[in-house]
Amino acid sequence: MTRRAVVRGVGHYLPEKVIENSHFESTLETTDEWIRARTGIERRHFAAEGETTSDLATHAANAALAHAGLTAEDIDAIVVATSTADLTFPSAATMVQAKLGMTRGFAFDVQAVCAGFVYALSNANALIVSGQADRVLVIGAETFSRIMDWTDRTTCVLFGDGAGAVLLEAQDGAGTSADRGILATDLNSDGRFKDLLYVDGGVSTQTTGVLRMEGNQVFRHAVAKLAATAETALDKAGLTASDVDWIVPHQANIRIIQGTAKKMGLPMEKVVVTVQDHGNTSAASIPLAMSVGVANGQIKPGDLIVTEAIGGGLAWGAVVLRW
Repeated sequence: MTRRAVVRGVGHYLPEKVIENSHFESTLETTDEWIRARTGIERRHFAAEGETTSDLATHAANAALAHAGLTAEDIDAIVVATSTADLTFPSAATMVQAKLGMTRGFAFDVQAVCAGFVYALSNANALIVSGQADRVLVIGAETFSRIMDWTDRTTCVLFGDGAGAVLLEAQDGAGTSADRGILATDLNSDGRFKDLLYVDGGVSTQTTGVLRMEGNQVFRHAVAKLAATAETALDKAGLTASDVDWIVPHQANIRIIQGTAKKMGLPMEKVVVTVQDHGNTSAASIPLAMSVGVANGQIKPGDLIVTEAIGGGLAWGAVVLRW
């Protein structure tokens, strides 16, 4: 028998405030049509004043626990993927732990920007496979609206706030690609490309920064690297693209999503797409899309899922799992 990290529950949360593309027309040289044509985004959600990343994460965690029919005391660990934690320290994960009323186990953050959830999922899988935990809440949560340059139309129209959570549980499998649960992961990074996507401030420089991005360069790297990491993860699992039921990609830009699917030889009918309603929610986008995909009846037990993401670093990776 092989110990697997199997999805037991999913959930998500979106702030109440919805920002349509038309919101930006009065302050920027842009239009709803321009944004839709270049990104596929139609609207996004912004956190309310005083609403923090750990608040969003806690809502998503509660939804995932309810979906699984479990409570916080059934959980051994919490891993939160975020680049916009409430404070420099402690971690957003420990704040979620307290808000859930969880008095046992451990919690920590993972920071890999838009690839954060893939990294967090891989770490949670390792915790379960190694026997250090039986149930792990993996959460992606962001408030990117707090790090935008509202004069830069190439970036500020792209991002939104939100959170998604996936509850993983240890279950025994046969050790084959037919098992439920995480079958393979692939993680990568290359720090030489730091200047393509970053925030121009931070604690050690005693500055407060905003997001900067070389969009064309990021796009060029994204399609090639995302397709390659997905194919590598599939190969590790002994599978091919033809076995895939759903791609659940990082929801950054519809053209990146379409380009990656095409490079993998898969039709868009096999891609869960939520970017039109959420924008780019960074580390939250994949679990958000997973939860929406389940709620919409797209993702079903037994389906083979490939999820992939790329973000600042550059950091990128993929996870293959059977639902």
